[in-house]
Amino acid sequence: MELCTILQPECTTCATPGSKKKVLELISNLVAAQYPPLSSQEVFESLLAREKMGSTGIGNGIAIPHGRLTTIEHPIAIFIKCEEAIAFDAIDKQPVDILFALLVPADQCQQHLSTLSSVAQKLSDKQILKQLRKTHDSTELYRVITA
Repeated sequence: MELCTILQPECTTCATPGSKKKVLELISNLVAAQYPPLSSQEVFESLLAREKMGSTGIGNGIAIPHGRLTTIEHPIAIFIKCEEAIAFDAIDKQPVDILFALLVPADQCQQHLSTLSSVAQKLSDKQILKQLRKTHDSTELYRVITA
């Protein structure tokens, strides 16, 4: 899957959220701003419900928060690079500075797993991670993550 099919440039940003809760709120607000039928509260609750099952911090400073929504028909992605890493309860106990959030239609389980796998594989590339971490510009972040 090409990430540019689910990630819009407007949904890619550099930020300093400060905490796990605040970054999930930022993700929710970005989604609601780009997809007006969705409320930020609906998105936040979906992401939070998943985090309560276990952290989506996969290690190496990366988190892939995700959730399912009955109100969407296609996957939606948000990409955030934190200027300062935040505690995220990651499996390696390290703070997180790279977040790729994914929201999928509730009835597309296989697509959801496939997309998560693609994102994890892309973010496991040390060269891509190095480029992302050096970048402080949203446009450049989008270019690197979708290349």
